[in-house]
Amino acid sequence: MAMATQLATVLTRARTGMAAPQVTVEVTVSGGLPMLGIVGLVETAVRESRQRVRAAIEQSGFRFPDGKVIVNLAPGDLPKSGSRFDLAIAIAVLAASGQVPAEPLEGCEFLGELAFSGRLRPVTGLLSALIQSKRAAHTCIVPAASAAEAALLGTETVLLADHLLDVVRHLRGEEALSGGVRADVPAPAPGEDMLDVSGQFQARRALEIAAAGAHNLLLVGPPGTGKSMLARRLPGLLPDMTDDEAVETAAVYSLLGPVGESLWRKRPFRAPHHTASAIALVGGGSNPRPGEISLAHNGVLFLDELPEYSHPVLETLREPLESGRVTIARASQTVEFPSRFQLIAAMNPCPCGFSGDPKHLCRCSPDQVMRYQHRVSGPFLDRIDMRLVLSRELMPRDSDAAPASESSQAIRSRVERAVRLQRRRSGCLNAHLDEGRTQQWCIPDTQGRKVLRTAAERFALSGRAQVSVLRLARTIADLDGGDDPAIRVCHITEALALRAERAPGC
Repeated sequence: MAMATQLATVLTRARTGMAAPQVTVEVTVSGGLPMLGIVGLVETAVRESRQRVRAAIEQSGFRFPDGKVIVNLAPGDLPKSGSRFDLAIAIAVLAASGQVPAEPLEGCEFLGELAFSGRLRPVTGLLSALIQSKRAAHTCIVPAASAAEAALLGTETVLLADHLLDVVRHLRGEEALSGGVRADVPAPAPGEDMLDVSGQFQARRALEIAAAGAHNLLLVGPPGTGKSMLARRLPGLLPDMTDDEAVETAAVYSLLGPVGESLWRKRPFRAPHHTASAIALVGGGSNPRPGEISLAHNGVLFLDELPEYSHPVLETLREPLESGRVTIARASQTVEFPSRFQLIAAMNPCPCGFSGDPKHLCRCSPDQVMRYQHRVSGPFLDRIDMRLVLSRELMPRDSDAAPASESSQAIRSRVERAVRLQRRRSGCLNAHLDEGRTQQWCIPDTQGRKVLRTAAERFALSGRAQVSVLRLARTIADLDGGDDPAIRVCHITEALALRAERAPGC
């Protein structure tokens, strides 16, 4: 007599960029020659689940069913990769063979790699899956080794298991699994302080404005003027991350591996070398991974020696600078990663680095200087709100003529007040205002409009440049104080000075 076909269904999630689409694991057990097959547009790592699942089930003391075992991962047109489906497949096999009850599987998702011993190992992209599982009001069982990562989400619907046996006991009602509840994560340690910077008071002012409005900044100057030093202190001026920002940033890093408490609420600071390829910056690969601009999401991307980056690499940044997202298309799939970063770039004025420096003789010809500066295209520069030329400031700290230095914390307090004002007024920072909200909230007074019109004609400012000046002036006005400070002519002139400084392309 032929054996009746037995069917079990278990839920899990795939990884497609930042998305975590739901996958249904369907397992049938029927008579015939012993075999285990997996279908559903799976890659090599998923096919290898056959050996891991069989060994884990047998080493845990359960019986692997006789006959033909077919595993279907639906939907069939969704690419599936990695070892994240191991636990779900094992539970479905046990359910189809009657060793696990079917009722507790409803509304429950399973994620985790299985060792031959049955122990659970963490998987990448866990946070994205947990976020989607929470939105679907499902319970999710994950490896106990991912407890710190699961705790960042702060949901009681995540259960932790160390071994396949623990999961089976929970489903049988013998021993309940514990949940992953958010622990008290300490605040990020303070970064490098602005008190360490000697002089460069105009640059310090530009950094404060950049932090307050999320504006991009280009620093130009000879070697040793503090360009890198200033850039590395920008994260210490930025306001605390919101819950949504912290979760989204942690989810990006989760795609590369487990995320610990050390990254929680810490503004990213990424400084790729100028030899980095376009794929390293924007992401990619056959199974697309996030690049440096996505790893800098909600933080700072620092590009030192800007002209040394290849022209195609810099041009790939133009769209993400505008949209805050990057889309990577492959033959089998198209994925999207967030990339709302703040760009801080630095460069020398010429190949030798000393053009315009009164202390050193420049050895470059005018043609060499022009070719060097033109390595950075006009359209790319047009997306940078502020361009500042730094000079050598040898004024001692205790000089009577020197303005008093401020700590990063003192500057940050003003930045936080300006940020609260912007979010209350328009729901976003000034650099992220769209055209409609720019026209609504960035209206200068009569004299300011006249100055902007004159500057646009004299310097041939593009439409994007004029909008950038208005947003920059809006931030300067917000830093000046008041509940809704007006944009006056002094704010417009400072914004124009910061954008139309003697930097390349101005």
